[in-house]
Amino acid sequence: MAWFHRMHGSFRGSAAGRGYRRGKDMELMHRAMGFAALGLLTLVPLLIVVAATDPAGGQGFAQWLAEGLGVSEASRDEVERLFGTPSSALESTTGFGLAALAAFGVTFGGVVQTGYEKVWGVPPARWHTMWRHLVWLAVLVGYLLLSSYVAARPDGAGDLAWRAAAALVSAWLFFWWSQRLLLGGRVPWAALLPGAVSTVTGLAGLWVFSHLVFSPLIASNAVAYGPVGTVLVIQSWLVGVGFVVFGGALVGRVLYEERWHIARVARRTLRRVAQRGPRE
Repeated sequence: MAWFHRMHGSFRGSAAGRGYRRGKDMELMHRAMGFAALGLLTLVPLLIVVAATDPAGGQGFAQWLAEGLGVSEASRDEVERLFGTPSSALESTTGFGLAALAAFGVTFGGVVQTGYEKVWGVPPARWHTMWRHLVWLAVLVGYLLLSSYVAARPDGAGDLAWRAAAALVSAWLFFWWSQRLLLGGRVPWAALLPGAVSTVTGLAGLWVFSHLVFSPLIASNAVAYGPVGTVLVIQSWLVGVGFVVFGGALVGRVLYEERWHIARVARRTLRRVAQRGPRE
């Protein structure tokens, strides 16, 4: 078993080992599940109403969700059956209800902020900084509207390339800025950049995974369990989104700190080589 202890020691001293311990300390999976639960209860109802007022065509939240999941046509129909039409969402929404949805959506921003604070080990922000949650929520809605508009444009020659580039750049800027805003500027921009790149990369991988796994699951669960089966798949997808959002920020911190660790090791190695040179 000596080889196992050597491998275990090497892993604990590596960047992956440090990232694993930090993810365990911050309870990454529990935070991802909380992200999914609160997102389904607070953010989704708000996005249903916002999507219904989309001036780019009023696609509705079901189309937004189906595009995010990357599901097939059969599974897309099951997702659309789960939600009402955009017109019915607008007709049944009152001013008080919209204000309540916005207030609940702000609490979702607080969950994301707490997760980022745990990733970077900074103390919780004071209560008077809650305005950042409202700003973040407004920009999130605008970002989703822009993404749905880009995705809904008709295909053309060379159209797919610029749409993919626009989606990647806008997502990268949004998650880079989100960390900076919700952390209250307590972490420099340069340190947050790897986390934004890691998050976008993880979301792209999640989209591929959803297309290969969640898409057939939605179709099969809809037959076996009805609408409840579709909700379970969507909830699982939201857990994956939360895991990527917080896990991407955590990977970004490890990568940023690993750069300085590698630089220190390189300086020590060069110093040792320089000290040995004159003696030889």
